[in-house]
Amino acid sequence: MHITGPHSSALLRRASRSSATRLHSSLSSKSPAPSPSPVASQSRSHTTASAAFRSVRSRWSHGVDWKSPASLSSQIRTTASPVLDRFHRSLATMASDHTFSGILTGLPKPGGGEFGKFYSLPALNDPRVDKLPYSIRILLESAIRNCDNFQVTKEDVEKIIDWEKTSPKQVEIPFKPARVLLQDFTGVPAVVDLACMRDAMNNLGGNSEKINPLVPVDLVVDHSVQVDVARSENAVQANMELEFQRNKERFAFLKWGSKAFQNMLVVPPGSGIVHQVNLEYLGRVVFNTDGMLYPDSVVGTDSHTTMIDGLGVAGWGVGGIEAEATMLGQPMSMVLPGVVGFKLSGKLRNGVTATDLVLTVTQMLRKHGVVGKFVEFHGDGVGKISLADRATIANMSPEYGATMGFFPVDHVTLQYLKLTGRSDDTVAMIEAYLRANNMFVDYSQPQQERVYSSYLELDLSEVEPCISGPKRPHDRVPLKDMKADWHSCLDNKVGFKGFAVPKETQDKVVKFSFHGQPAELRHGSVVIAAITSCTNTSNPSVMLGAGLVAKKACELGLQVKPWVKTSLAPGSGVVTKYLLQSGLQKYLNEQGFNIVGYGCTTCIGNSGELDESVGAAIAENDIIASAVLSGNRNFEGRVHALTRANYLASPPLVVAYALAGTVDIDFETEPIGVGKDGKDVYFRDIWPTTEEIADAVQSSVLPEMFKSTYKSITEGNPMWNDLSVPQSKLYSWDPTSTYIHEPPYFKNMTMDPPGAHGVKDAYCLLNFGDSITTDHISPAGSIHKDSPAAKFLLERGVDRKDFNSYGSRRGNDEIMARGTFANIRIVNKLLNGEVGPKTVHIPSGEKLSVFDAASKYKEAGQDTIVLAGAEYGSGSSRDWAAKGPMLLGVKAVIAKSFERIHRSNLVGMGIIPLCFKSGEDADTLGLTGHERFTIDLPSNISEIRPGQDVTVTTDSGKSFTCTVRFDTEVELAYFNHGGILPYVIRQLSAQK
Repeated sequence: MHITGPHSSALLRRASRSSATRLHSSLSSKSPAPSPSPVASQSRSHTTASAAFRSVRSRWSHGVDWKSPASLSSQIRTTASPVLDRFHRSLATMASDHTFSGILTGLPKPGGGEFGKFYSLPALNDPRVDKLPYSIRILLESAIRNCDNFQVTKEDVEKIIDWEKTSPKQVEIPFKPARVLLQDFTGVPAVVDLACMRDAMNNLGGNSEKINPLVPVDLVVDHSVQVDVARSENAVQANMELEFQRNKERFAFLKWGSKAFQNMLVVPPGSGIVHQVNLEYLGRVVFNTDGMLYPDSVVGTDSHTTMIDGLGVAGWGVGGIEAEATMLGQPMSMVLPGVVGFKLSGKLRNGVTATDLVLTVTQMLRKHGVVGKFVEFHGDGVGKISLADRATIANMSPEYGATMGFFPVDHVTLQYLKLTGRSDDTVAMIEAYLRANNMFVDYSQPQQERVYSSYLELDLSEVEPCISGPKRPHDRVPLKDMKADWHSCLDNKVGFKGFAVPKETQDKVVKFSFHGQPAELRHGSVVIAAITSCTNTSNPSVMLGAGLVAKKACELGLQVKPWVKTSLAPGSGVVTKYLLQSGLQKYLNEQGFNIVGYGCTTCIGNSGELDESVGAAIAENDIIASAVLSGNRNFEGRVHALTRANYLASPPLVVAYALAGTVDIDFETEPIGVGKDGKDVYFRDIWPTTEEIADAVQSSVLPEMFKSTYKSITEGNPMWNDLSVPQSKLYSWDPTSTYIHEPPYFKNMTMDPPGAHGVKDAYCLLNFGDSITTDHISPAGSIHKDSPAAKFLLERGVDRKDFNSYGSRRGNDEIMARGTFANIRIVNKLLNGEVGPKTVHIPSGEKLSVFDAASKYKEAGQDTIVLAGAEYGSGSSRDWAAKGPMLLGVKAVIAKSFERIHRSNLVGMGIIPLCFKSGEDADTLGLTGHERFTIDLPSNISEIRPGQDVTVTTDSGKSFTCTVRFDTEVELAYFNHGGILPYVIRQLSAQK
């Protein structure tokens, strides 16, 4: 392998600090790397070996004897013994050879002996460290521990220590997370890519088995269950059977991956939601790897990986492409972030839920602007909110735009660890390590002031009940204002807060027959009420609160109307146990909130079909129907194609709105319904007090529930265990499969990178406004019957009932390319106001599906670009939102601003992200999208710098300047190779 052009020497000069060259030192003879020092060589040997050993040992570091090492090792294919041998040989010299060996310190046990050794931050004797935010201390510890002056240098460590001065300068640092977390929607394409990379390695003459995770990878199958059956005692079993019928091929592929790849644990379907399983079981907080102590950290291919931040574990979402590189030994290259200090004081008022708090925090942080930053919560108020409440706030970091919403470990964290079944010895080790390394917060002691990049404060007593919607999670509406806000939404022009319903039709009533019963719908009628998603189903207070609302309603004689599709999808089996223990599940069942499955359902768009009569009443009468869900996402078209108003609410509020049957209600003054005694029943009559909820939590949520649930979590179920998979290391692709297909990314790949490239005379494929989400770009929900993806499936004999969702077919590039920009609510300015997944093929003037138009451009050899507004790519960290446009031939996206992960993913797929200059956009520049665009990017990689300006010209004579958003030199190297995965393959193939 060689890196072409003069920039090759620049990259080699940065070998000690750029993760573009951190994977390994071997480059081909055309571009020799400088010889590392003996210390660096020894450290690299230790780094590789310890990574391998961590992958074995970390499974035993959960701190709970739920699984013995023997039973775990039978599930997890570990690395070859020579690697472990090298690891053991290197242990003897590791301490003396390490750059920071002088601060390697023993951690004594109270009763004698020691827990292990750790790199002591206090031993640095640097006053700057004491003022660092806790979240930055985790980055610092990782840099010190991994400092070998090759992958991580002393210069990198110094940058982090000097965070107060360096973070405003957008400096680049390496970070090595302890583990990687996947869910099946994002995990399937990751495993497909790994399988495809093995083939590419094979074709290049390399050793295909080098394509293997070097850090522990946990994959939880949780995104495939759909609410096909609801309001039934048999719903869990029925939905799981349908889940396996639809996804048998995907599941078998994942099971193959768990056997073919080393260090990959797959948690089978029906176990829970990935983030709740991570919080309750997978999260270590502190690793103890053969006597080396260090903080847990994780990156995941789901943006809500941030939920683990509530446990004091540094974690955030990355694109699938980034995660794959991390698995393969690439240190993450990241810009050292600013940290917003968010001070909490006071205490929540009676009746106010964690969901109300998080929606308030989300709105505040959105307004403050925290994209690309860490948010660290501090202050006396933090000690007054539960761990589950913290996890709720941390979970929604993507909704307020932060990389993390971090809560340092304190006594509340330790209590939660004990509650969830971690052993006393493990919790003692965690506390001792974090105290010794100045990473523990003790709110009983005076707090030393830490420095933050900016400051916010919230008095918890000021938080009031609220919901959020109807189309975005940060559009918070106080409950008392909901009726007025709803009517303004009906009046407003079409937009995030508007439906433009004429005044004369706003009060219309549609009567229809529901299974022989008279039924009716109005604008605002609730047709889906779902207690679902990772955000809230991990929180006993709101889950038991929902049960108490259902109980009070039952006792007063209120009943949810039968045409409201109600569902309850817990995040883990623990929830079922405490709802049964409390006696509240039976009341939820009476209101139609039967358990439908354990996984991410309605929040990801797996809400299932509405009853045919309800769907017809909505569609034929243009009703603005509502969904109310306890989730974190409510973007247009995501929850269900027929619910245009979608509101996020706490689980108790979901039950309350289901009972009311409409969002067009003032809970303070209007009755929810009429009780069995003929009297009006109001919201206040069914709403539980904080004390009632606390009593239910205290008596019903028990440590034994967590222990028994997770004791058997990896054992699977009969349907999973019956899946038969081959033992081969290379995957045998089935060309007829509509689920798993070999992608074309590495076709005709050679060892020579393609180099940098600009764009010449490209057509505009789509012209967007603000807030285009990854759901708009690559929808996860149902496949519309008239879409190109549907046509593809029908041509291959797949019945419409078996289409499944886009999310479930992410292992097939043919379908995902056809599903790119296929959201039915997408607004493309080229269509002059028409809503839907079409565009104008500029040369012919034809109005076509986006896929068909893109295909015509590709056939003619014509490049395309996308124009966009602010926050392009917000929402889920979806790798297909970058892969899809690349397969359609998109070469660049020019936007006002990008969501962090999506911008990185675009670079990872070789697409150029460009930002308009401040105050400019396509409209102010007079761009219609009918022009042809030339982006004057140098063809020599050495002439490109992160964040430099480039000129864009059009055939209409317009010229404007944009900032090219390659934010690090590493991203430049990836771009030079056509993407991150080709780069990794070339690096690994070049190894001897």
